[in-house]
Amino acid sequence: MNFDELKKQWNNEDNESSVQISESMLRIKQAHTPVDQIRKKMKHEFYIQILSLAAMAFTPKLFSFSPDLKLIFFIFYAIACGFTAYYFFKFYTSYKHSYDLSLDSRKNLLWFYYEMKMNLELYKALTYIIGFIALAFGCIYLLVIKNMALTKLISEFPVFYMVLNCFASILLLGFITELWSKYYYGKYLDQIKKILDSLDME
Repeated sequence: MNFDELKKQWNNEDNESSVQISESMLRIKQAHTPVDQIRKKMKHEFYIQILSLAAMAFTPKLFSFSPDLKLIFFIFYAIACGFTAYYFFKFYTSYKHSYDLSLDSRKNLLWFYYEMKMNLELYKALTYIIGFIALAFGCIYLLVIKNMALTKLISEFPVFYMVLNCFASILLLGFITELWSKYYYGKYLDQIKKILDSLDME
């Protein structure tokens, strides 16, 4: 093999590698659109949840709760705020950290993908916790505030009916949560996953 043929082969290899790098960079740049959409939705949801939590504080006044019921409501409200504060902290730190990273590399894009997956699982867990807190408040309301004896409560509302009602409520809550997370974030995470899979195949 003479020098000219060696030089030609070398140039061809350089061109092929540059094309592969360009294609990889192009795919990573395509991921910026769903990443930006997720960031935008995270920001909107953060403010909506803060406002919703603040609005819940006016529930006793809106429904004219008695002083005893107000006290019990605010105990449960404080517990719900404690769980929500932890979620907000994780949610906000993930949002801020995503701007500190350069998402021009597969490694950082992979971090963003799995961080969002974890945040969605935390979001679902928080929804279930808030649901159980609401059910517990309902039970306290019936047993304590309404001054209903357990035997009277069971006679008016059979145990099977109460268990079925609680189960159906949690099931409905879970279905709505899954549907909401899939609709709000899922499609963008699916786009990022496809881009990551295409990079893995190279």
